[in-house]
Amino acid sequence: MKKTSVINTTDAFAPIKSITNGAILLNNNIKVTGVKITPRNIFILDQQSQDNIILQLRTFYDSIDYEFWIIIADRPVDINVYISQLQVHYNEIQDVKKRKLIIDDLNKAQMFINENVVDTEYYLLFKEKNEEVLQRKLRGLITGLATCGLTAAQTSNDDLRVVLDNFLNGGKSFNVGTVKPL
Repeated sequence: MKKTSVINTTDAFAPIKSITNGAILLNNNIKVTGVKITPRNIFILDQQSQDNIILQLRTFYDSIDYEFWIIIADRPVDINVYISQLQVHYNEIQDVKKRKLIIDDLNKAQMFINENVVDTEYYLLFKEKNEEVLQRKLRGLITGLATCGLTAAQTSNDDLRVVLDNFLNGGKSFNVGTVKPL
């Protein structure tokens, strides 16, 4: 009798069917989706404004009557296209002063890369099977965050991939890049 072998992948334990339309579709047909919240530094505001925003957020979070997750994810910043454009511009420019400015920018960009700079992104995710309820929850989150002075939009497929990558890889960064001409 011939044995068949099962090839397991490292993420076979994750019950994910697909990521489409800004939602993760699980094997049990439940969707995980939510909103991406645009960061805002409230600590540059006066104390009363800070207190008001924090109070509004507390009230907003207390009004949510379903399970949700607040996720903070770091996304590597890819400035390779910008660096390539600077290099092309440097080769086209003859003015010594402009070339010096471009070299300074290239050095700053290299420092930026060496420091592994990331964008920190904030998500509020939930799970729901019913599409109508899902849409109502999304609208409620976006509106509720707007009343707190924050901007939010439904997660994109790319956003959800970043969240999963951070979760499945323990927050370790992955490399992204751009093909550069020689």
